[in-house]
Amino acid sequence: MEAKKTALAEIVGAGSVFDEPDILCEYSRDASFAKPMKPILVVKVKDVHEVQKIVKWANETGTPLVPVSSGPPHHRGDTVPSVPGAVIVDLSGMKKILGIDAKQRVVHVEPGVTYSELSEALEKEGLCIPTALAPRKNKSVLASCLDIEPRTNPRYQWFYPEPLRGMEVVWGDGVRLFTGSGGMGPMDLEKQWKEGNRQTGATGPQNVDFIRILTQSQGTTGIVTWAALRCHILPKIHKLYFAAAATPAGLEDFVYRILHFRFGDELMIMNSAYLASLMGEDASQITSLRGQLPPWVAMVGITGRKILPEKKVETQELDIADIAQQFGLKLVPAVPGVSGNQALKKISSPCGDRYWKETYKGAYQDIFFVTTLDRTSKFIDSMRALAEADGYPVSDMGVYIQPQHQGTSVMLEFNLPYDASNPAETAKMKEFFRSASAELSRQGAFYSRPHGIWAPLQLNKDARNYDVLKKMKKIFDPNGIMNPGKLSI
Repeated sequence: MEAKKTALAEIVGAGSVFDEPDILCEYSRDASFAKPMKPILVVKVKDVHEVQKIVKWANETGTPLVPVSSGPPHHRGDTVPSVPGAVIVDLSGMKKILGIDAKQRVVHVEPGVTYSELSEALEKEGLCIPTALAPRKNKSVLASCLDIEPRTNPRYQWFYPEPLRGMEVVWGDGVRLFTGSGGMGPMDLEKQWKEGNRQTGATGPQNVDFIRILTQSQGTTGIVTWAALRCHILPKIHKLYFAAAATPAGLEDFVYRILHFRFGDELMIMNSAYLASLMGEDASQITSLRGQLPPWVAMVGITGRKILPEKKVETQELDIADIAQQFGLKLVPAVPGVSGNQALKKISSPCGDRYWKETYKGAYQDIFFVTTLDRTSKFIDSMRALAEADGYPVSDMGVYIQPQHQGTSVMLEFNLPYDASNPAETAKMKEFFRSASAELSRQGAFYSRPHGIWAPLQLNKDARNYDVLKKMKKIFDPNGIMNPGKLSI
């Protein structure tokens, strides 16, 4: 181990290699049910050249590498080593915003850039970026996009990896590549920018779509060191409205019609438990909000940007209100306990020092998968029945439905708060999480982001594609050094 530490110190400097027990312990576990395992070293990198040297060294020595870019706490097990002898490659120090082009509406970021940092920089240029729902303060934007965390504005999601465009990747064999439309130019961003290429095309080099190999792969094929992200013009007017119903089925036709006409920006459905957890500042306030909020709400954001913003917002307000009325609903700017402005701020901004999902009981597990909107009610009924049979309080279960890809599908998420300080409750949640995940998979849940136990549940359904996945892994990571064990490969 000393030899490996010395070799890595020669690459990144002695001050960037760590083997202190307390630091290794931080990376050995997360808030998921992944099996704890200590890495042998943690190395903090500063640029792509260090990353490439480390990957080549890992191939020579057979050392597993686990890339990490977001700050703690982690919740999905993808940053915990699955095999002994791993080295954590911490990219959180790569915090450069390499360039912002307001005309082309694109920004280039390194993996350590968080939502808070990026939002502040983009706002100065009159831009914004579509975000995941109320992300953690120290969440890496690049990591969020690579995992395809759903954006809250499906209208502008032209393909699932939106807003990802071109990337720089060091593959598991040590080869460095620019993907997308930047793949045909020199391996130098400054030179490409001078030639007018802002890496806005996702496909390439040529017709190869490398972005599909890198997304949702949990660092098993390579390490991305920058990405070009598509931005939006910062709205001059931004409002959020609610439509309430007694059941999720009561909101389906309304949401389908909004998607059909491409109205609104933000569009999502939540039950009262989920919205209360999002809005509440402490456990008592969350409990209070649950008693005030409607059982289910659809939320629709409306924006006005550069051209006639007031007219656009006014027109869409009237049109969406008419659509709501057609389905026996009412479009309102507030529901008991929460106003549209309050909800919009929470939805679109990084949360505070403590992640909002941890507020109610201190810990949680999420079960999320892709389905279609018309099937969500059946999954929700099944999950309620599973919770009741297991003794989990159904009133604590949050449900979030996020349309994706212009409504062609939705992400359905079940949020399950629990008290991790209670060993019995933790053990019961671990078993419930396992059994519920398996049953929902049996009923047709598609775990498109197959973290942890979901990987075998999903991949074993399709032996042919699973075999292709293994072959692709062998091509880009021939020695199997990139986060081995994830995705069951």
